Amino acid sequence: MRVLDLGGTVVFWHTLGLRARNVTLVNLDNSGDPEEPWMEILHADACAGGFGNYDLVFSNSLLEHLGGHARRRQFADVVEQSAPSWWIQTPYRYFPVEPHWVFPGFQFLPFQVRRMICQHWSMGYGPAIKDAAEAAELVASIELISAAEMRAYFPDSEIWFDRIAGMPKSLVAVKAQA
Repeated sequence: MRVLDLGGTVVFWHTLGLRARNVTLVNLDNSGDPEEPWMEILHADACAGGFGNYDLVFSNSLLEHLGGHARRRQFADVVEQSAPSWWIQTPYRYFPVEPHWVFPGFQFLPFQVRRMICQHWSMGYGPAIKDAAEAAELVASIELISAAEMRAYFPDSEIWFDRIAGMPKSLVAVKAQA
């Protein structure tokens, strides 16, 4: 199987324990050398497209980082144009704990309050951002989406809810090849 991983990393595929025939990782970050002959890294914008044809498009927690509706629409178009099947995951907007800051209700607070929290609260994967402009940039760069939005972006998909303690934690748009 040829897999296009939009926003993926080498580390993810090493820890996954599964190996596709070929995995092409598309990421804005320079992910370095894949160290595996079955991996290829493209330093590119996942919303730009033109990556070729694959069997499956995979994306884990990229959709909320794309920068607004128009970019999410471009991303969905790239997914549909790149493969007949996909698995696209994103955190669910209405889960009570925002997963990036690991802070209850963070996504529902006013922007300036989120910025101030970002300046004083260590994120789930990094320290607090003391600079107000940097904190505002980071807060603005993450937009969690609802199930209705996920259905609108991927209308030909089944929408799965990944649950923790019975509550929907994330959304997955799945389309299997017919």
